[in-house]
Amino acid sequence: MAHPDKRDDTRTHLEMRRAQFEATTAKIEARAGRNLFFAIGSGLVFGAVFLVCLLLIKELFVVLVAALVSVALVELASAFRVAGRRVPRVGVVLGGLTIVAGAYFWGSAGMLFGLFAGSALLTVWRLIEGLMPRYETAPRTLVRDVFSGLFTLVYVAFLASFTILMVAPEGGQWWVFALVLIVVSVDVGAYVAGVTLGKHKMTPRISPNKTWEGFAGAAVAAMTAGVIVSITALNQPWWVGVLLGIVVLFTATGGDLTESLIKRNLGVKDMSTWIPGHGGFLDRLDSLLPSAVGVFGIALALGAL
Repeated sequence: MAHPDKRDDTRTHLEMRRAQFEATTAKIEARAGRNLFFAIGSGLVFGAVFLVCLLLIKELFVVLVAALVSVALVELASAFRVAGRRVPRVGVVLGGLTIVAGAYFWGSAGMLFGLFAGSALLTVWRLIEGLMPRYETAPRTLVRDVFSGLFTLVYVAFLASFTILMVAPEGGQWWVFALVLIVVSVDVGAYVAGVTLGKHKMTPRISPNKTWEGFAGAAVAAMTAGVIVSITALNQPWWVGVLLGIVVLFTATGGDLTESLIKRNLGVKDMSTWIPGHGGFLDRLDSLLPSAVGVFGIALALGAL
């Protein structure tokens, strides 16, 4: 039987270790802006789902994109409502799904027609909604609401549909894989370098956690991942990987800063709290959306699509 003094010493030692662990975790979370352990866990789960959908059944990947677009549209529409802009959530989701469906069934022409049809649908939906008696006392912000809704469609559904165009041709799934891999590399490289070396703030008024050291780490990680995936999966020369890394570095960073600026202007911290350690779905898609356009353009220029 253990002596009472030894039990007390053990308990005190464990409590000290726990306090040190919690302090270290809080310090990392403060610098990174997220809960590291939740972020890694949820990231692994979503990464596994993504790979299964992308590499096994392309149709399942299209369904995944449609689901992510729908959730992200609801998040952004809800954020606009916090700022007093009434963006119809059902209307914007239907409009977004029209764009995704157009890209899947009819390619780039269908995506453009889907954008036109979805925008018209959303505009009519908002006009009809404004005529309902329960909204008679609501602020008259029709024009601002309509333009906010159109921005939501373009920013989320239209940009995301470039992944549908990319995955359609034979071997196109590897270009989508390269897109996601390099974007994740940018995120991880910026995180590691920013936490360990970050001193000089990049855009303190927009995103306080971003540093120039993190940007440099993201650049190294992006080009390294780009070269590896170009040679092994895309059957392209090494310089294509460098080009992909540079393009995605700027599109992913720009997309992240753009979403941070949107959230700051709307007065919200995260688009939602649905993903532990990551915030909302749009908080994770912000770098991917503009990067999809950049990678699609490179693949198209190389004749790979």
